[in-house]
Amino acid sequence: MRPTVYDIAAAAGVSLATVDRVLNQRPGVRIVTREKVETAIRDIGYVRDVAAANLAKGRVYPLVFILPTGDNSFMHGLYAEVRQAMTRSSLERTAIRIVEVPAFDPPALVAALDALRGQDIAGVALVATDAPEVRAAVDRLVNARIPVVTLVSDLTGSTRHHYAGVDNIAAGRTAARLLGRFLGGRSGDITVLAGSMLVRDHRERLEGFASVMAAEFPQLRLLPVLEGRDDPEITSGLVSEALAGSNDIIGVYSLGAGNRGLIRALKAAGQGRGLTVVAHELTEHTRAALQDGTIDAVLNQDAGHEVRSAVRVLKATADGQGFIAGQERIRLDIFVKDNLP
Repeated sequence: MRPTVYDIAAAAGVSLATVDRVLNQRPGVRIVTREKVETAIRDIGYVRDVAAANLAKGRVYPLVFILPTGDNSFMHGLYAEVRQAMTRSSLERTAIRIVEVPAFDPPALVAALDALRGQDIAGVALVATDAPEVRAAVDRLVNARIPVVTLVSDLTGSTRHHYAGVDNIAAGRTAARLLGRFLGGRSGDITVLAGSMLVRDHRERLEGFASVMAAEFPQLRLLPVLEGRDDPEITSGLVSEALAGSNDIIGVYSLGAGNRGLIRALKAAGQGRGLTVVAHELTEHTRAALQDGTIDAVLNQDAGHEVRSAVRVLKATADGQGFIAGQERIRLDIFVKDNLP
């Protein structure tokens, strides 16, 4: 049975009030008595329930989410999930605020991170742009004893505490296998659409995608990546130009956002092209495109799970506690027309 404060009091020969003062580092306890209590704690192997103690003290956890701006449907959903977390603040004892930065802008992200140092916050969650200066800014926050969690796109090489997102290499490999099998042995070119190769999740998805394509579907040739910066207008123009310039394109892999622009270009090209398309993130636009046959499959990550995971991990880390890895593992869902939720 797990030792309790009653066991500490009995072992040290003191009152429960004295044990409480020692555990919460309050004055009014003689040095010799404090030493007796601390010895008893060590001897009986007492482990303090920090979460329960903080609940009793009414501790509130100020958390900051740094999110990119822009016309990105998935990010709009992520914003909505953070705002939903704000409505649970009284129950979860959090005080959440959002800091906005331009998408794919490392200097702006660094400035936002550096501005948080010295503030009374319990943790920071951010959608990371993978750049050396961003890693350094994250490390400065961690060195200032502020827990950091990356969302959606990781920042490996930094000292961040946790990544709340899918395995993006596995996601890219899954997309390649789906696309290759859907094409059924046909030969031709594959257009790959990204937001920006500045973000690690896009690079990792491309890495996984290319490795499976090369190993298992050598008859399919990957064209140079189109970077639409998750902007529907830019994306629509890039995809339309690519399709107009080649009749050899038989498949499209959209590994980022900007899917509204992709869908617009695909519809303009017409169903007669016979394109097979795999995309990421289930939004109202990709859902409709699945239903009408414009897109064949969508890989999705649960933005709500990612936000809830970030909150749990930041609170636990702020308390110096661990977390349950299995609970925080973000699942990759695969949707086709027939299994839409």
